[in-house]
Amino acid sequence: MRRQQRLGAASAALLAVFIALWEWGPEAVGIPAYILPPASSVLEEFLRMTGTDRVFFHAAVTAGEVAAGFFLGAVLGMSVGYVLGMSPPAEFVLSPYILALQIAPKVAFAPLFVLWFGFTVTPKILVAILIVFFPIMVNVLGALRTVDPDLVNLARSFRASRAQIFWKIEFRASMPALFSGLRIGSTLAVIGVVVGELVGGNMGLGYLLVFGEGAGNTAMVFVSIILLTFIGIVAYVAVVLAERRVLHYLPRTTWQQF
Repeated sequence: MRRQQRLGAASAALLAVFIALWEWGPEAVGIPAYILPPASSVLEEFLRMTGTDRVFFHAAVTAGEVAAGFFLGAVLGMSVGYVLGMSPPAEFVLSPYILALQIAPKVAFAPLFVLWFGFTVTPKILVAILIVFFPIMVNVLGALRTVDPDLVNLARSFRASRAQIFWKIEFRASMPALFSGLRIGSTLAVIGVVVGELVGGNMGLGYLLVFGEGAGNTAMVFVSIILLTFIGIVAYVAVVLAERRVLHYLPRTTWQQF
């Protein structure tokens, strides 16, 4: 416990140093405020935006899009990964098309989705789904490939059905890799949503970011970036907490023990 307290204090001290450097560093080296505003100016802009720019509304819109894109992308990635892992013929037939879709830059689909679905939340969620899908699918597929075949053969010798082999052996063996993919996907979902909002958004933090850029309001851009970072941290922590509950039998790293 004392070691954790010391590590927490060191982390808090590092944050305090970073904020102090952000507040007084730019002025000390002659960087103008319109290029890199001090932390106090960003805080003042955030307080102004809470009253005039409905920043909490835009943050809630982005958070909802991130949650929807992450959930749907995770479900799709898990489903395809398990299907391909359990069926080598399906993997052989579908792999070239999945690989082609993976190689194609996912952010390039954002303008196309805007043309198809207009300036709604749908394009943002679809971009997030595409970005989240691949790391989860690849992790699940790779985990199923590494399942001990002797263990599967042993289960078959006891007349286990295909469904029993999947639920009792393959699914359980894939859980660590699945949560690793979910961790990656939770942060990539934010990127996908922001890309969609930058391309064709009329609400959300990505929209505020573009608006601040157009108005030359650097502080507003920083506020948007900080709130997007906070949303990503919340999504990541939610996955870590779920992983801690599900994979409670695995050893944790030091930072996971807080």
